Amino acid sequence: MKHRDALHIVPLPTSADRDSSSARIARRSFLAVLGGAVAFVPQAGRAQQSPLPLIGVLDAASAVSRVKEYEALRAGLRELGYIEGRNIRFANRYADGFLDRLPALAQELVRLNPNVIVSSPLPSNIALHNATTTIPVVMATGADPVAFGLAQSLARPGGNLTGLTNFAEELASKQLDVIRELIPRLSRVGSLINVENSLHVPQLRETEAAAAKAAVALIRFDYHVPDDLERFFARFAEEKVEAVLIPPDISFFTYRARIIALAAKARLPTIFSGRQFVEAGGLLSYGPNPVENFRRAAAYVDKILKGAKPRDLPIERPTRIELLINLKTAKALGLAVPPTLLARADEVIE
Repeated sequence: MKHRDALHIVPLPTSADRDSSSARIARRSFLAVLGGAVAFVPQAGRAQQSPLPLIGVLDAASAVSRVKEYEALRAGLRELGYIEGRNIRFANRYADGFLDRLPALAQELVRLNPNVIVSSPLPSNIALHNATTTIPVVMATGADPVAFGLAQSLARPGGNLTGLTNFAEELASKQLDVIRELIPRLSRVGSLINVENSLHVPQLRETEAAAAKAAVALIRFDYHVPDDLERFFARFAEEKVEAVLIPPDISFFTYRARIIALAAKARLPTIFSGRQFVEAGGLLSYGPNPVENFRRAAAYVDKILKGAKPRDLPIERPTRIELLINLKTAKALGLAVPPTLLARADEVIE
């Protein structure tokens, strides 16, 4: 009798065994997915870099009119190791000469929560003072911050605002002295006053006092909107004004080409507060160099980004007041510039 091969019978899995096996597979799959997720999370976290420090800019002028100033600020920052897009970024707000826009623009910047805000000039400084007491503000330029309640003192500002002042309110009488040296028999002078610029209140007082002392009649014209400019220069002619003083003001700065053209058309000698006016064809300017102020503002930004508090950083005055003369414009007006005035000039444009 032949032996048959032994049969090896493999028992079929029971439902319990199937359940157990499925559970093991499910657990392995879950752990594999979980492990991948755990490994992925820190990698994602490492890929997310913290945002670059944000520098806000609030200026009452237009971007086009401030190109040189903000190039100087960026140049100053580059010298200190800050490159836009690499280790800093900017958020810019310009009012285009419309001072009533400044409060809303200041609030916009504050909502962005920048590390520091660079501000210019006085109306912008005031708008930021009203908008925040915590975000550091660096004035690139502006009138006396102590007189206008923006700082406790120049040596120790005491709040969130520091930077550079131009002390423009002290320049009005000096401007009158310069124009009188050019026109010795000057008897009637006109001056534009921006009724929205709080600087022009103390400045007008100083100009009036200087005019009274020199026995010169001061004819005041109040500016509201750009279209007033043509009307005012027509009035200057009617009033037989012999020269015009243009005080520091961001609206006048923004519309300087228009003012210079109107002064040339009316053949009125006009003195301004900044070199940009003379470079654009104006006759005379007497005042601080704003481009230099913006370059110096970079040092304040650097200190604040490194942890310094504005309240401890002294506010600085201009290092120099400049006199510029445009001889081409003087010749067009039929004016002979005295040698003594030429000798005092920091720059003569021919």
